[in-house]
Amino acid sequence: MAIKDLNKEEVEALVKSAQEGNTEAFAKIYDMYVDAIFRYLSFKVGKEEALDLTENVFLKVWENIGIYRTGKYYFSAWIFKIAHNLVVDHYRLNRETLELSIDVPDDKFSSDPAAMAETGLKSEVLARAISKLKRTYQQVIVLKYINELENHEIARIMGRGEGSLRILKFRALKALKLVLEEMGVKYH
Repeated sequence: MAIKDLNKEEVEALVKSAQEGNTEAFAKIYDMYVDAIFRYLSFKVGKEEALDLTENVFLKVWENIGIYRTGKYYFSAWIFKIAHNLVVDHYRLNRETLELSIDVPDDKFSSDPAAMAETGLKSEVLARAISKLKRTYQQVIVLKYINELENHEIARIMGRGEGSLRILKFRALKALKLVLEEMGVKYH
């Protein structure tokens, strides 16, 4: 299930219940967001590190769910902001280069081996192209087009206004197009 498909009222009700100590509600929240958070972190730090960071995100969410105010911001923006902050901390501590990988299953393709191979090839090329972009461009592309978050949620995560975000998104896509052209990728 994509983040955009989540029922915001249902999420807010689960958050309120989790704030009251209901562990089953928190488990449902975990199930709703774990794949998207892992996917986001995988793009930022690689799969190995993403496993640990995903655990840490949900630990921080559990520890701090009491300070989240329903209705003030979307919960998805709040949880992705926690993930973003952990990525920043990770790079501050490790000073590693960014590893970017895409391994996102696509429900639009059948189990046809030719389609799967083509999708894998496209994902690999796209991952290489995205990895050549500035980190802010990488982040906006992953949040918007991989995790399918709404602009206002991305703006909140990145600490920007929506107008500023639209400009950043435009520039990121333009830069990605140039990188893909340099890599010899043709599209129409």
